[in-house]
Amino acid sequence: MTSDALTLPKAELHLHVEGTLEPDLAFALAVRNGVDLPFASVEELRAAYRFTDLQSFLDLYYACMDVLRTREDFRDLAAAYLRRAAAEGVRHVELFFDAQAHTARGVPYADVIGGLQDALDAAAHLGVTGGLILCFLRDAPVEEAEEVWAEARTRPEALLGVGLDSAEVGNPAGRFAPIYAEARALGLHAVAHAGEEGGPEYVWDALRELGAERIDHGIRSLEDPELVRHLAEHGIPLTVCPFSNVRLRAVDRLADHPLPAMLAAGLHVTVNSDDPAYFGGYAGENLEAVAEEFGLSAAELGLLARNSVTASFASAERKGELLAEIERWEGARPRE
Repeated sequence: MTSDALTLPKAELHLHVEGTLEPDLAFALAVRNGVDLPFASVEELRAAYRFTDLQSFLDLYYACMDVLRTREDFRDLAAAYLRRAAAEGVRHVELFFDAQAHTARGVPYADVIGGLQDALDAAAHLGVTGGLILCFLRDAPVEEAEEVWAEARTRPEALLGVGLDSAEVGNPAGRFAPIYAEARALGLHAVAHAGEEGGPEYVWDALRELGAERIDHGIRSLEDPELVRHLAEHGIPLTVCPFSNVRLRAVDRLADHPLPAMLAAGLHVTVNSDDPAYFGGYAGENLEAVAEEFGLSAAELGLLARNSVTASFASAERKGELLAEIERWEGARPRE
């Protein structure tokens, strides 16, 4: 099953591009930009990837992010990710990016989005399509999000949608409702992190206050039967990230992950990598791990791959191409 999980054509829908910053690239960019990282070596930085909770992860995450200074840096970051993702069967990716974390450091928004788009444009030769989702930091003042949005909304065609991320508990989604309303009016899609560290009420808030079309994480939705029924009835996708959930202690062990229960409840679940450089695995590796842990069949893997495509914001034509590719993959598997 290992090779099957890695070769399976799929879409990656929950991926923070800043979270693909591998230690070797972090050090290379630090040298390029004259940035002093608080680590003596790549090995020491790798050793720091031991988190006790979401906040301890975020502290390291933002420290490493300081090496990203120029359009070239963002291009190189995304290009390195796209090469690796393509090698693991990713055919479409919707990249989250945290513009606030960069503009607050004096990096122009145009350089951030320009570098990321440069990499996506160049990924055509890899057979990978995709787009950008601007995420707002829910634990920062909403005024910061409004400043970034004021620039982003002048070029809505550069984005697929808007999202909401960072520390969830105690940071209600409703504060961002006006921004989301403007984004939807401009034709952008709406997604939001919810139901990871926070309970099902955070998922309800994302749906009701923001008009979220897709919930990122959502693993605690199972605590509310009414919410489960609503999600299943309306086919609202949940972009689940198994390695992330374990590393940030949302679940104790992979064996405790609610993915099988979510599938059994008829939820539209996808498997994703979140911040793979920090959590130990990209999209194919996450699929590989859950396939082995839960004994998923090729048919079940195919379902997860189809879910990722149908939950994406790709064009109807591109979805059709990817679904046909998955069907060919399934046809090449031995009958079980």
